[in-house]
Amino acid sequence: MTATVELPVWLFVLILAFAGVTFASHFLLPSVRWFFRRRMERVVARLNQRLERPIEPFKLARRYDMIQRLCYDPEVARAIAEHARAKGIPENVAFQQARRYAREIVPRFSATAYFGFATRAAKWLSLALYRVRIGAHDEAAYNRISRDATLVFVMNHRSNMDYVLVTWIAAERSALAYAVGEWARVWPLSGLIRAMGAYFIRRRVPDELYRRVLARYVGLATDGGVAQAVFPEGGLSLDGTLARPRLGILKYIVEERSAQGRDVVFVPVALNYDRVFEDRVLVAAAERGERRFPARISVVARFVLLQLRLWLKRRYHRHGEAAVSFGVPLSLNEFTARNGDTTIEALGARLMREIGAQMPVLSVPLVAHLLVRAGGPVSLQTLTERAGALLDRLPPAQRPGAGAASAVTAGLDVLRRRGLLDETGPGIAPAAGARSLIGFYANSIVHLTAHLTVDNTG
Repeated sequence: MTATVELPVWLFVLILAFAGVTFASHFLLPSVRWFFRRRMERVVARLNQRLERPIEPFKLARRYDMIQRLCYDPEVARAIAEHARAKGIPENVAFQQARRYAREIVPRFSATAYFGFATRAAKWLSLALYRVRIGAHDEAAYNRISRDATLVFVMNHRSNMDYVLVTWIAAERSALAYAVGEWARVWPLSGLIRAMGAYFIRRRVPDELYRRVLARYVGLATDGGVAQAVFPEGGLSLDGTLARPRLGILKYIVEERSAQGRDVVFVPVALNYDRVFEDRVLVAAAERGERRFPARISVVARFVLLQLRLWLKRRYHRHGEAAVSFGVPLSLNEFTARNGDTTIEALGARLMREIGAQMPVLSVPLVAHLLVRAGGPVSLQTLTERAGALLDRLPPAQRPGAGAASAVTAGLDVLRRRGLLDETGPGIAPAAGARSLIGFYANSIVHLTAHLTVDNTG
């Protein structure tokens, strides 16, 4: 027992390394995890005191536990067996594939990241880029929503700023879980997005097994009371109009929830901007007839550097207004009771109508609509008169913050700074090559103005 044993240095270092890892995993790491877990629980307890809707335990579950729960869900287990039979592979191989899908989908929510960083950054960025206005909202109707109900904010998808704007505006109510597309699955953005509680979805579903894993996660989150934000259009609008809803996520929310579970209350949210930063990319994609518009870091970096340069020269201007309007909440239980065996298509159409009905009319969309409708050069006085006639037919909550004259002036200023106007002729008209871009903004309110008659003479 007291004999000397000689070991090579590399082997001795390896033994020490294994001993250190074993000690850390059995003694240090559990204590560290417990420390941070207790700290997180205290943070959440303080947050829940000020939030209108407390963060549900489902959202705070450990990611590993949530992945296990999802993989062993009875519906997923059946899908694994069916997938194994269809592909002619062992069930354990199909199970590992389902686990990979679950790891891809399930978020890693951090209350500190969401409320400590994300919402503050979202507020700063929103106010730095726009004058933000809250349009129509029925606070009394919102307060009548049962505390046990699962809230689902259903929004039109105008820009990637939608995530930023709504995250900040809803921060006093609850933490939202977004369904995020594949564009965000890049390092280090993916880690931050997971920490904010978002879950990733693929646009091209690889197989039925993936569909079942995603559907069950959405169902479990809905039953768990997680407040969600979904874009039924499925992607950014290429031409500015409201698109027909794609019903995948809505279908999962409705059909995967427990029969005797919580009610689901949908809140229609309409967003509009005086400037959509992706507008040229989206219009170009629409003209090509395809939805492929890869984001390039060089384009983003160039835009950021330009704005920084303008700020340093004290020539920076915010890009007009951004506005958010909230429609009347829609209870799924009440909707189903009134409509009988309603279809998902009917629900999707109803929600898109509500979003369209609440769409804010901002200065740039207003001026763009009048320029497109004029069909030629038009004077400033005529623009102002037509704007006033149109705005008088709209509810006050949907109008720009100022009167018709101020709205026209503000809209023209934004378009003029971007070089989208031709003012060399007898009046104001879209610049050469800018008609598609002007039409993009006009289309955001075309569904509101189609039934309004405005005199085009003069």
